[in-house]
Amino acid sequence: MVTKLATNLPANLCQKFLKTYLNTGDLESARHLFDKIPQPDLKTWTILVTAYTKQGYPEESIKLYTKLRQKNNIRVDSLVLLSVVKACAVLSDVVKAKEIHEDAIKVGFGSDIVLGNALIDMYGKCRYFEGAKRVFNELHMKDVISWTSMLACYVKCGLPKDALCVFRQMGLNGMRPNSITVSSVLPACSDLKYLNSGKEIHGFVIRNGMGHNVFISSGIVDMYANCLSIRKAQLVFDGMSQRDSVSWNVLLTSYFSNGDCEKAMNLFHQMKSEGVKLNSASWNSMIGGCMQNGRTEQALRLLVQMQDFGFKPNHITISSVLPACTDLESSKGGKEIHGYSFRHWFIHDMMVGTALVLMYAKCGNLNLSQRVFNSLPRKDTVAWNTIILANSMHGKGEEALLLFHKMIKSGIKPNSVTFTGVLSGCSHSRLVEEARFLFESMSRDHKIEPDADHYSSMVDVLSRAGRLEEAYDFIQKMPVEPTAGAWGALLGACRVYKNVDIGRIAAERLFVIEPDNPGNYVLLSNIFVAAKQWDNASHIRKLMRDRGIKKLPGISWVQVKNKIHSFSAGDKRNNQSDKIYEFLEELGEKMRRSGYLPNTDFVLQDVDQEEKEDVLCSHSEKLAVAFAILNLSGGSSICVFKNLRVCGDCHTAIKFMSKIVGVQITLRDSLRFHHFRDGFCSCRDFW
Repeated sequence: MVTKLATNLPANLCQKFLKTYLNTGDLESARHLFDKIPQPDLKTWTILVTAYTKQGYPEESIKLYTKLRQKNNIRVDSLVLLSVVKACAVLSDVVKAKEIHEDAIKVGFGSDIVLGNALIDMYGKCRYFEGAKRVFNELHMKDVISWTSMLACYVKCGLPKDALCVFRQMGLNGMRPNSITVSSVLPACSDLKYLNSGKEIHGFVIRNGMGHNVFISSGIVDMYANCLSIRKAQLVFDGMSQRDSVSWNVLLTSYFSNGDCEKAMNLFHQMKSEGVKLNSASWNSMIGGCMQNGRTEQALRLLVQMQDFGFKPNHITISSVLPACTDLESSKGGKEIHGYSFRHWFIHDMMVGTALVLMYAKCGNLNLSQRVFNSLPRKDTVAWNTIILANSMHGKGEEALLLFHKMIKSGIKPNSVTFTGVLSGCSHSRLVEEARFLFESMSRDHKIEPDADHYSSMVDVLSRAGRLEEAYDFIQKMPVEPTAGAWGALLGACRVYKNVDIGRIAAERLFVIEPDNPGNYVLLSNIFVAAKQWDNASHIRKLMRDRGIKKLPGISWVQVKNKIHSFSAGDKRNNQSDKIYEFLEELGEKMRRSGYLPNTDFVLQDVDQEEKEDVLCSHSEKLAVAFAILNLSGGSSICVFKNLRVCGDCHTAIKFMSKIVGVQITLRDSLRFHHFRDGFCSCRDFW
C-alpha cells in the first residue's frame, strides 16, 4: 500500500497517513512512507521521532533526530526536543544528553519549564547531577515537577543529603510537595537512616491526607525498616487501607535487611496463603534476602521454585543469585547463569555484568573476569572497583594500579572503595612507594579523606614488605583509632618475618580489640614456636583454653563433578583416601629428587623431624590438590580453596607438584589467589 502512494502529497496528508500507520502500530510502514517524502517538514519529523520514543525504540529516535539536525533549513522546536530528551533518558546516554541540552540552549529553549523538567529527569536517569543542577538553576520559573525532578535526580545519583536539602528549600520557597515528591524523598531518609526526618514526612503525609497512596505508604514502611524501627514499619503496613504486591515486598525486604529471616519466610508463606499476587520482585526479594543473610542453598532452591511458578529470572534475579556461585566457588554454575544472561539479553546490563566480573574472579578465573569487564558497554564506579579488586585478590598489583589510572582517564570518579582495592593490590605486589603516593593523593587530588580501612591498608603494605618498624610507627601516628585490621596486618607480617617483639605488642592490642578471635592467639603462638619459645607458646595455648577459645580448623575444598569435597589435616574420610596418601608419597619422592626439602618450621609441635615431615604431608591443601589431580579426567587445571592462609611448606610443595604433574593449580587461601604453573607461583613467593 505504501509503495502506491504518491510522493508529492501535501504535508497534512502525509502526516495523516503517518498517524494512521502509527495508530495501528505499523512503525515499519510509517518509516517507509517517511523516507519517500522529499522534504518532510518539522511536524512530520516530530511525529516519527515521538513514535520511536513511545514504541520503545529510543536509539532510532535519536538517530532520526541527529539526521534532522543536519538539515540546516529546519529549526527544531520544543516538541521534537522533548521527544528526543525522553529517548535519551531511556538510554541513560550522558554524552547524547549533553548534546541535546546544548541544542536546546542554542535554539532558545534553555529556560522552557516543560523541556527543562524533562532535561532534569533525563540527567537524573543518566546519573549526572551536575547537568540537572545546571538546568534547574537556569529555569526562571520552577513548578512542583522541577523541584521533584531535581530531588529525584539527587536520590538516583546517591546523594540523599542533597535530595533532603532540595526538599527543605522547596518548602521555604512556598512550593507544596505532591505525592510524587513525597515518594521520591522517602528513599533519601531510608538511605541516610534519618528517622526524625522520616517521621516529619510521615506527619506531613497524615496532615495532607496522602496516607491512602500505596506508593507513599510503602515508602514509609521502607523508611522505618531501614531506620531499624520495624515495629512502626509493621504498624504502618497493618494500617494500610489497600496493599499491593509492592507493599508486601517492601515489608519482606525490611525483615531480611534487619536479619529476621524467619519472619520474612513466614510473611512470604502468608502472601501465598492469602492469595497475594506474587511477581518477579517478590521472588527477587526472597532470593536476594536469603543471599544477604548467608542462606545460599535456600536462595538456589527459591530460584528453582520461582521458575516452577512460571516466573523467568530477570537481570535483578541474576545479579542476586550470582554471588551464590561465588560462595560455593562454582564457576560451572556461574557459567550456566552467564549463558542464560547472554540468551536473554541481560549480558549488557551493568549490574549483571559487574556481578559476573566478581563471580569469575572469586572462582579463580581472572581472564574471564577481565573479558566480561571489557565487554561492558558502560562502566560505572562499581564496575571499575570490581575489576580493580579482582586483580588485587589475584596478586596483580601493577594491573590494579594501571586500571585505576584508566578509570581516572575515562572520567569516572573514584570513591573510598576504589582506593581500598588499589592499596590491597599494592600490598600483594610490594608496591610500597606507589601505595604511599596513592594514599597521599586521596585527600590532595580526589578530596577523599582516608578512613580507618585505608590506614589499615597502608599498614598492610608496609608490613608485607618487611618494614615492620615503619609499619608500627605508622600505626602510632595514625589520626584515627587503629582497628583490628591494622594490628592484624602487622601481626601476620611478624609471623612471616619472625619478629617476636613487635608481634607480641600487636597481639596484646588485638586481645583487647577482639578478645574472641582465635586467629590472633594462634598467630602469636606460632611466632613463639618459630622462635623455639615453647613455654611462651604453651602459655598462649593455655590462655585460649582458659577463655574457651577454640582454634579454627584449616579446611580445603575442591569441586569435582558438581560435588564439593572438603579435607582437613590428616583427613581419611574420603573414599579415595588410600589413593590420595599413596599418590602423595610417590609424588613426594619425585619432588625430593627435584630438590624439594620439607620445611618443618611450619609444624607447630615439638616432635622429631620424621614426625614433622609426616604431619606436613597430610595438610588439608595437599590432600585437596592430590584428590583434584587424581580426578582430572583429561583436564589440565584444578582450583582448590582454603579457609586459612596457605602454609609456606605447602606453597613450596604445590610449586613442585605443578611442575612434575604438568598441571596448572589455582589455590585461593584467606588472603589471595595463587596460580601455580611449571614450578612457579604468580605471587613470586610473596603473600
